[in-house]
Amino acid sequence: MPLKTLIRALVLLIWLPVAAHAQDMTVFEVETLNQGLPLAPEDLDRTTPQSSMEALFELVETGERETAAHLLDLTGIPPSEQVRRGARLAADLVEVLDRTAIINWTALLERPDALDANASSESAVAGQPQRSILIDVVELDERAVAIRLNRLKPKNGDPVWVFSRQTVDNIPALHALYGPTRFEEEMPEAWREQAFWGLRWWELVAFPAMLALVGVVGWIVGRLQDKIAQRAERRTTRDVLCATRMPIILAACSGLTAVLSHSLFMFSGRINTVLTPLIALGFTAAALIFVLNGVDAVLNRIVPFDDDTLSDPRMEQRRNIATRIAAWRRVLIVAIVLIGGFIVLREAQLFGSLGLSVLASAGALTLLIGFAARHILGNILASLQIAMNRSAKIGDKLEYRGHIVTVERINFTYVQLLDWTGVRLVVPVSEFVAEPFENWTMRTPSMVRVIKVRLAHDAEVQPLREAFFEIIAEQDEDEVQPPEESYVMVADQDVFGQEVWFCLACARADTAWTMSCVVREALLEKARQRAAEGYAVFPQVNPAEAA
Repeated sequence: MPLKTLIRALVLLIWLPVAAHAQDMTVFEVETLNQGLPLAPEDLDRTTPQSSMEALFELVETGERETAAHLLDLTGIPPSEQVRRGARLAADLVEVLDRTAIINWTALLERPDALDANASSESAVAGQPQRSILIDVVELDERAVAIRLNRLKPKNGDPVWVFSRQTVDNIPALHALYGPTRFEEEMPEAWREQAFWGLRWWELVAFPAMLALVGVVGWIVGRLQDKIAQRAERRTTRDVLCATRMPIILAACSGLTAVLSHSLFMFSGRINTVLTPLIALGFTAAALIFVLNGVDAVLNRIVPFDDDTLSDPRMEQRRNIATRIAAWRRVLIVAIVLIGGFIVLREAQLFGSLGLSVLASAGALTLLIGFAARHILGNILASLQIAMNRSAKIGDKLEYRGHIVTVERINFTYVQLLDWTGVRLVVPVSEFVAEPFENWTMRTPSMVRVIKVRLAHDAEVQPLREAFFEIIAEQDEDEVQPPEESYVMVADQDVFGQEVWFCLACARADTAWTMSCVVREALLEKARQRAAEGYAVFPQVNPAEAA
C-alpha cells in the first residue's frame, strides 16, 4: 500500500470519531427556523415537549394563532406566506389532535432533552436524550402518518421543540379528513364551545341521539326481516333470512354508526377512541354470527338431525361433508376472531406509541390468562384433532360410556351426542378424545350384535340354533345380512350352565341395537315354548345361588 494512501486512511480513522462527537445528537441542526414569522415572544416557552404542546392549545384557544405558528416547522412554506398560513395550520392542528387522539401527557417530559429517567431498562430510549417524540399515528389515505415533535436548533439560536415539517405538510389533508363537518360548522358558536372532559356541548347531545337513532334503525331492520320471512314461501328463503337476521342488524348498526361519525358528526378523540373499535367489533361480531348461523343452516339442510336416518349407510357421503363443513366452521371462527381482534386492536390504536408499551407490559397478564384458559384451548385443539383424524364424524353411531349415541355436533369445547332414548349428552371434547369408544360406522355400517343366553347344562343348543335362523329369515333383508353371516356358539360354561352366543349380523349400525332386541325377544319366546314342552332349557338356580 502506498504511503500516501496509508496516511489518508489513518487521518480518516482519527477524524470520524471526532466529527461524530462534535455533532450534537440531541437536536436537529438547521440554518434558520420560520424566517417569514416575526420574532417569537419572549414568554413563549418552547424549551420542553410538554411546554410546546401546552402553548399550542392555549394560544389557539385564546385566539393568538399567529403566535401559535412559532410552534410549527414551516420550512416547507414560502416565507412570505408563513404568517398567514402558519396561523391557520396551528388552529387546524389543534382540531386534528383534539378529534383523533388522546394525548399521552406523561410521555411529554418537562425536560429540554426529553430524557426519561424513569424508563424501564428494556426501553429503547432508556437513559438517552431524545430529539423527536411521536405524539400519535393517524390514518391518512390508507397509510399511517406520524405526528411528531422535533427539537430543532437554528444557527445562532437556542434549541426549541416544534412540530416537524412532515407533520405540518400533512395538516391540510388531516384536517380535511378529521376536521369539523359542514353540519357542525352550521351550528351556533355556543354549541361548539367546550363543555367538560374535553367535549363540546353539541357532542353531549349528538352522541346519545346518534346511539338512539342507530338502535331504532336496528329494530326496524330486524322487524323488516321478520315480516319478509313470514311471507316467504320457500324454506330456503326463510332459512337464509333467519340465519342472516342478527348479522344484518349488527352490520347495519355498525355501518350507520361509521357513516354518521365520519360524515355528519366528527366527534372528539375521547369519543372516537371508544367508538372506532366498537364499530370494528360490530362488524367482526356480524361476520362471526353469520358464519355460525350460516354453517348451522347448511348442516341442517345436508344432514337431517330430526330423524333416525343419520347413520344410514346411504348417508355416508353427507356425514363426511357435514364433518368437513363443521371443521371449516371452526377454522373460520378462529380466523375471524384473530383478524377481527387485530382490527379492533388496530382501530383502538394499541399498536401506537402507547400500545407498544401496554402490550409489552401485558406479558405477565397474557400468561395468566393463557393458564386460566388452558382447558378451553385444550378443548379447541381436541375438536380440531377429531376433525382431522375423523375418529368420530357427524352422524356416526357410537357406544360411549355404555350409551348408544349418535354424534350430532362437534363444537369447539364440547361434543353433542344424541342417546337412543332422545336424551342429549354434552361431553367436553378433551374427555371425549381421552376415553376409548366404539364407533359402529367408522368403516362399514354393518356389524355383529351378540345376544347372550344362559342355558342349562343339559339343554340342547341345536333346536334354538334353528329357531334363531328362522327368526333371521323373517326379518327385513335391509336390516340383517345374509343368514350365513350369522352364527351360534357356546362361548362359556360354569356351575350354573352354559353361555350361548347368538351372533346376529346386522346390515345397519343405526338399527342394529333395536334389531338385536327384537331377535332376543323372539328367541326367548321360542325357548319358553320349548321349556313348556318339557325340555330342559334354562338353569334351575335360586336367586341367592346366582348372586
